[in-house]
Amino acid sequence: MGLFIELRKHGKLSEKRNPMYEKSKFGKFWMYIMTTFWAGYLIFFGTTFAFAFAGGAKEAYHVMNSGLIFVLILDFLLRFPFQKTPTQEVKPYLLIPVKRNRIIDFLLIRSGLNGFNFIWLFLFVPFAIITITKFYGIAGVLTYCIGIWLLIVFNNYWFLLCRTLIGERLWWVTLPVVVYGGIIAGLFIPEKSPLFDLSVNLGEGLIQGNLLTFIGIFIAIAVMWFINRTMMKGLIYNEINKVEDTKVKHVSEYKFLDHYGEVGEYMRLELKLLLRNKVCKNALRTVILVVVAFSLVLSFTEVYDGRGMKNFIVIYNFVIFGILFLSSLMSYEGNYIDGLMSRKESIYTLLRAKYTVYGIAILVPLILMIPAIATGKLTLLTCVSWAIFSIGFIYFCMFQMAIYNNKTVDLNAKMSSRQNVGTGLQNLIAGAAFGVPLIMNYLLNLTIGQTATSWTLIAIGGGFILTSNLWLKNVYLRFMKRRYKNMEGFRDSRQ
Repeated sequence: MGLFIELRKHGKLSEKRNPMYEKSKFGKFWMYIMTTFWAGYLIFFGTTFAFAFAGGAKEAYHVMNSGLIFVLILDFLLRFPFQKTPTQEVKPYLLIPVKRNRIIDFLLIRSGLNGFNFIWLFLFVPFAIITITKFYGIAGVLTYCIGIWLLIVFNNYWFLLCRTLIGERLWWVTLPVVVYGGIIAGLFIPEKSPLFDLSVNLGEGLIQGNLLTFIGIFIAIAVMWFINRTMMKGLIYNEINKVEDTKVKHVSEYKFLDHYGEVGEYMRLELKLLLRNKVCKNALRTVILVVVAFSLVLSFTEVYDGRGMKNFIVIYNFVIFGILFLSSLMSYEGNYIDGLMSRKESIYTLLRAKYTVYGIAILVPLILMIPAIATGKLTLLTCVSWAIFSIGFIYFCMFQMAIYNNKTVDLNAKMSSRQNVGTGLQNLIAGAAFGVPLIMNYLLNLTIGQTATSWTLIAIGGGFILTSNLWLKNVYLRFMKRRYKNMEGFRDSRQ
């Protein structure tokens, strides 16, 4: 226990000594506000469900327990954009006489005690107080809530396993797809699925404090713990010893970019940055999977047929690429910023290349929207308008981050480096890049209608696209005025 306390102390000191600590304070404050909002939201739903389910033939908690599997699936999916695999400065501790397993145990304990694992209690605690107290008293509420938390902890380690495997090899995405696909098929294909009864019995065992139920959950957590521990041990060893660096299976030169001169050279650099480095590849895979999933659900199901959810998914699919990669603009280049600064106006050419690459990347969500257009869920004008607006106005806003970002993001280290935390300005701009278009779309639709809104978005986005050379030059000039301050920050934050 003493070692775990000391490692936690080291982690806090490391955060405070980081040159970006002051900038991250606002981001944490913003996260606390959003957490408070969602906690209130879940409390509202928990109370609503308690009274809504009370009028049926079954008790309200039986209805809720029959849907526990759906809560776990939703929890698993929500972790992708909000939770990363646990990271810590592992490398220094491998140089001292401390067992590697104990360091990994600390990582897993910290992951299990993560605040994200407690957020669902804001839904289940008020629900349990209203529905369970009259039958099983406070003891039933306590055992039920503890059991729910243990299920979420198990889900946390299951997510950690899948996320780490997907980060190493993309084809591992088939693991959660097969598991959850099989569960959903088992729930809905039989006329009377035993899985619903199993879920109800599991919840009943938690309420009654059944010892066998809790032992089963503990065994499941222990199995996931052991698998994650073994896997992380091997991955950390490979990363620290740079095992993969000696294996080059294929080298892509992108020779078609030779026709575009110096801008083509920097476009080649950007493509290699995205497709060769672990952190960038993992982010790219994740965002593509989320966009594909949202597009398929929107196109072939009726889940998101509501007007509000349609707008949400369309905007999300088009802006997520910019938010994910452009909010940390120049932070990846912080690893080799000295080389870039040695050539006159190379930063300006780099910015033009980045704008071109991410502008072309908007074709990915646009193509994925074709089934939704074909099925009549969306119009072609709506999708084209948001694509143009994203390339124009939203990218204009995100490119301003190139001036203020001065923290280097490690390109390859995942298990042996500290988790990258966005600054307050990054979080604010990213939130505005998604929230402002949602609000603007709602107000424009309310006042001038859908068709006029689409043409307005095209006009705004097109204006920024046509003047891109002017504002990119402005970003470059303002960056050069801060170049010494930024370069100092990039050097200080390198791992």
